[in-house]
Amino acid sequence: MIPVPVVVTVLGGWCAVYLADTLLKSSNSLKASYEDWLLTYGLSVSPFHLRWQTALFNRQFYSWGRWKPKFLYLWFSVGMVFGIVAMFGSVILLGKTLLQTLTQMLTEAPKAQNDRMLQVVVSVLSSSLSLRTVPGVNLPISQLTYFFSAILISGVIHEVGHGVAAIREQVRFNGFGIFIFIVYPGAFVDLFTTHLQLISPVQQLRIFCAGVWHNFVLGVAGFVVLFLLPAILFPFYYTGVGALVTEVAEDSPANGPRGLFVGDLVTNLQDCPVYNVEDWNSCLGDISEKSQVGYCVSAATLQQLSFPARVYRRLDGTVECCSNNSLTDICFSYSNKLDSHLYACLPARKVIEASKVCRTNMDCHKDFVPSFCVTPSLENQTRLIRVKHPPHIDMLYVGHPMHLQYTVSLSSFVPRQNFLSIDLPVVIETFCKYLISLSGALAVINAVPCFALDGQWILNSFLEATLSSLIVEKHNRELVGFLILLAGSALLAANVALGLWMVTAR
Repeated sequence: MIPVPVVVTVLGGWCAVYLADTLLKSSNSLKASYEDWLLTYGLSVSPFHLRWQTALFNRQFYSWGRWKPKFLYLWFSVGMVFGIVAMFGSVILLGKTLLQTLTQMLTEAPKAQNDRMLQVVVSVLSSSLSLRTVPGVNLPISQLTYFFSAILISGVIHEVGHGVAAIREQVRFNGFGIFIFIVYPGAFVDLFTTHLQLISPVQQLRIFCAGVWHNFVLGVAGFVVLFLLPAILFPFYYTGVGALVTEVAEDSPANGPRGLFVGDLVTNLQDCPVYNVEDWNSCLGDISEKSQVGYCVSAATLQQLSFPARVYRRLDGTVECCSNNSLTDICFSYSNKLDSHLYACLPARKVIEASKVCRTNMDCHKDFVPSFCVTPSLENQTRLIRVKHPPHIDMLYVGHPMHLQYTVSLSSFVPRQNFLSIDLPVVIETFCKYLISLSGALAVINAVPCFALDGQWILNSFLEATLSSLIVEKHNRELVGFLILLAGSALLAANVALGLWMVTAR
């Protein structure tokens, strides 16, 4: 949930700004000078909305818009085709997402988050693909800097696309601006409307599609950087040797004197090798889905280490045989030729160290030494996991594998020199992932034929360019466009509403 102090701070801050704005505008002595100050600096204030517009960058925009005209013509023509395809594609994606959400609401076992084909983040610009990502609700507070930075950069690149395309099509450019709505940042460009109305529908399409096109290109650029990051950082960091621990949560079961520490290099989970973070996540997923592995213990060692203990069943049907509340002993189950349900309370570390991993007694037959495959008798979904992080002693973790995944942060990049930061590759990776997600989402969502989004103007220009010969009357074409926009707006609104419900009500 969103922390109460954050809500109070945001609401209180906006109330203070709006109250000060109202008082200054109602003051006979200060109204004129205050309004002149706002006009001079291009500022405007309204409830939960602060806007700044400037002409400082106009010269730069005109320089970009007049650079290599033939290249820009080809560039924005490709963007026009992409924008039209994205407009139709976004409707299909939102339709499938709505069906998936309704299906998930009606089923008792909802699909995992990663199974979502499309996700939409609720923001003032509808600039994200995840309806199930809301800052402070299921987006970690520590990730807000990445989130808002990616939104702002995506919005700026989006509007730069519109501005440069407009100048390329001889439309007057009045200025560029940035706004904040509640806590969401965004950008905008001010174009001369009369010029927009005078140019051809195809020219309008190049301008209106330029925003989503630039966001798509930005997302692709972020993906390329993310893909090439090992090569880019190769002089400073090496990869493929393990997963480097960058953070261990204080409440993590991996925290402790024999746990994991920042700077440790994890190389194995059980018998599953770990060469990077993806291997770590994959190994934990396999351990969670499969049954608990056992360990080969000779009959002599088993007799020496075990001691009598009372056996009883837990509420979930599993068996516990260690009743001394020891932090080092675990109940193990095994079978011999006579009895298939034997239990022994054994010191976990002595059993596991230098032991071979097994599934059955057949895996332990070696040198004709009688051995048994002893398996930890733990509660459902709980696992005993051996984590190797040399040169330190192995960590023995007892708990749900996902708890280990959520409370330990790792990186695939290991510094070549001690003075290099272990967090830098993580920062770059995380930011690229947010940029890919949010910029790509801004491209898709703004292409939706919906009121107040780029899709509205893309649709209107597309209908003018394609239906003017089929539907001669302009008001009939406008009626067709209005009906399509109404349906697109309803589709997007339904996705947003159900997405918010999934976040807050479940």
